[in-house]
This record gives sequence, C-alpha cells and structure tokens, in this order.
Amino acid sequence: MLIPVILSGGAGTRLWPTSRHHLPKPFMTLGDNALLSQAIERGLACGTDDVLIVTNQDYLWLTKHLMRHLPDEPRATYLLEPKGRNTAPAVALAALACLKSHGPDAIMLILPADHLIPDTESFVANVLEATRHAQQGQLVTFGISPTVPEIGFGYIEVEKPARTTQKALRFVEKPDLATAQEYLATGRYYWNSGMFCFSAGAILKAFEIHSPEVLEAAKKAMASSTTADGITKFDHHDFGMQPDISIDYAVMERADNVTLVPAKFAWSDVGAWPAVAKAHTADANGNTFIDDVVSVDTHHTHVQVESHTPKIVATVGVQDLVIVDTPDALLVAHKHAAQKVKSVVDALKHRKHESTQLPAIVDRPWGTYAALKEEPGYKVKRITVEPGQSLSLQYHHHRAEHWVVVQGTAIVQVGDVEHKTLPGQYRYIPLGEKHRLTNVGRDELVLIEVQIGDYLGEDDIVRLNDIYGRV
Repeated sequence: MLIPVILSGGAGTRLWPTSRHHLPKPFMTLGDNALLSQAIERGLACGTDDVLIVTNQDYLWLTKHLMRHLPDEPRATYLLEPKGRNTAPAVALAALACLKSHGPDAIMLILPADHLIPDTESFVANVLEATRHAQQGQLVTFGISPTVPEIGFGYIEVEKPARTTQKALRFVEKPDLATAQEYLATGRYYWNSGMFCFSAGAILKAFEIHSPEVLEAAKKAMASSTTADGITKFDHHDFGMQPDISIDYAVMERADNVTLVPAKFAWSDVGAWPAVAKAHTADANGNTFIDDVVSVDTHHTHVQVESHTPKIVATVGVQDLVIVDTPDALLVAHKHAAQKVKSVVDALKHRKHESTQLPAIVDRPWGTYAALKEEPGYKVKRITVEPGQSLSLQYHHHRAEHWVVVQGTAIVQVGDVEHKTLPGQYRYIPLGEKHRLTNVGRDELVLIEVQIGDYLGEDDIVRLNDIYGRV
C-alpha cells in the first residue's frame, strides 16, 4: 500500500509579501491551485485514496478548506505539530503512524507541500520505479538533474554520469559557486529534491541504527498524543523534546542502502521570486505579468498585484526586477538579489511588524477579513462569512465596533439579544460587550466593520464560546 505523506510546513520567507506566517508558501496559488493542493493531487495520482498530512496545528482548518475543494476529496489523516521540528521528527512520527495503521510494508512517499511539478505523468512513472526499490528495503531519494551551478541546493553524488537509477554515494551540503560548477561538469551529481520513498519498516530500522535519539523521542511524543477523527494532536512538551534535525542529516547521509531515482520531470522548489516567474509564461520581452500592467521598455520583470480594488501597475525602463504589490506591503527587488528578501522579513520581525504574520486577506474557519484602512484610533475592515458559519462569541477590552451589513442575512448577537440584520442595517457593539456574528442566509455574508479604540490589535479578542474549538 502506498501512502503519500505530505510535509506541509516552511515559512517561505523569501516569497514575502505573499507568503506570511499565517498563510505560508504551501497555501500560495501558482497556476490554478495552491501548491499544497497540487502536492496532494500528485500523491493521489500514484494510485491511492489515502493521504497523511503533517502540518502545524494552526493550519488544520486551512488545509481542510483546500481538501474540500479538490475534485475527489481523499481519506486524510493528520499529524498536527504544535511547533516546527524539522523533517526527521516529522518523518519518524509519520512512519510510526503508518506502522500502526498499515503495517511495516506500507510504502511511504514523502512529498514536501511547496514544490512545483507540472508533469504528473512522468512523476507517477518515477514513483512506480521508486516503489519497486522501496519494496526491496531501499531508502529511495529523487534526484534532480542540475541545469546550472546552483548554490542554493544540496547535492547527491552517484558513481557514474548516467541518468539511471543508482546507489547514492553521498549527500553534500550547499556548495560555493566553484564547487557547484565542478559538480555540474562531472555529471555525477544531482540536486537533492527532498522527496523520498521507503517502507515504514525500513525507515524505522534506519532511525534505530543511525538516529536512535530521534526515534525514541518520536515514540514518546506519539505515546502521549491523542487521536480523534483521524487527527493526532501532540503534547507540547513531549513534542518539543524531539531533536530539530533534517531527515538528510539524521538518516539519509548515514545509511548505506540509499538508492537515487533520477527525476524525469521538471521540478522547482519555488524557493524565491525568480522561481515563481519561471513558472509563468513570459511575453516577448521576457516579462511575466500576473495582472494588468502597462510596460514601457521593460524586460525580464515579474509583476503581480494583490489589491482590494482594481489597480494599474506601470513599469518604465526597468529590467530583471520582481515587483509584488499587496494591500499592506510593496516589494521591489532585483532578481539577482531575490534570496535577500529573507533579510527584509528578519528586519520586519525585529520591528514586530504585522506584515510578516498576517496576509492582507486573512482566512478564518468562518470566512475572511481584510483591513481596508487604519489610522490612530480607528480601523476599517471588510468581513465575509460563509453560509451557516459563525464567529466566536467574544468581547474586547480596548475597542468598540460598528457593523454595517452590505450583503446577505446576519444574526448579530449583542449581549444576550439576537438581531436579524439585513443589507443596509447597522449594529453597534459597545466596548466590553459580548457579541457574535452568524450567517443565516444562503449566500456569502459581507460586513463592513469600523473599530474604535486605543488598541486595535488582533490579539484583543476574548473568546467565550467557539464552534471551531479556539477557546
């Protein structure tokens, strides 16, 4: 039995301002679907109806929302991490879960959730080849044939320059440029894709031999976990005792039964904005414009706009730029310096700036909200609530709120009184008063909220009751 294991983490800081802490890279849309949706569909294309997703506990409802919009929603189980702990603990926990549910011969296909692989047919063919080796006890990795002397990837060495399945001789870390050029010239090195295939029994045996401390910590974390409705949650302390180490360091670099299957499909880890640009079709001048752009004497430039209202972007006399405009942040970067976007995020985190945490349009289990305007003393937001959904019963210490329904039918609870509220009608929420908003109509509810107070942060919410378990 083949079980796709989707590792859905990674902050994607080099893709700021689109990727944020609360909406990281796996949830970015590239093409028609989010990268996470594409990873799930790739795994299912290999001939299975089951998928195991390892993700942060804060992303569960976002992931379930994506799952509901897949053409055929799979049978999914979840391992919810209370904090990031790298890929070795994630794989060890997934292997223990697969062992318990499917036995030691279950084949695990480890797939990061943030890769772009357009050619599903070739991907499936490679997975079938990898599965055959995994059934023989091998730890299989997928190598990407390098096209340039890339210094941002790790490499895997094989014995001879033949694009065939071979024993992996060694894993090497990200090289300097001269070393990367040497690797490319020999033809014996592949980029490390971070995708793997092995049986649950084989990888657990490898952990026992090469990283017993990782396995023991994973067993303790699993022993104190709780599982209900296919969702496993971990004790925060026991989970945090696991070593912060990658599967490459913990096992793959040390094991002697590692087989490399050369990828016959195009691949990108979408690590920075130039990779996003390459994923789109360029015009005659090499530009990739995702939105309406007026360009004059512009070459090899990527522009995308995420705005609450229609916006024109004009470029004149520029080249090799990345321009990403969101409602609360604007990035202008040279493509050659795109890796340094992470430094921008680090600086903003030091300032405790909200733009590193929340996207301009914030998804919630009940719908979305977006800040339209904010100045000292007030904030204006647009709130949408899906049919049948409800915000938590809550109150605020520092702000009062004014609500105007512009679309749909709402029940607005203020104190202990519920008010049916239609488009054009208004409700006032005094400071400190408990309140709740519910969509009782068949269509999306749209509401304009004006907050008035001395502090307008998102953490000024005291939940009294919540249907999504966030109290």
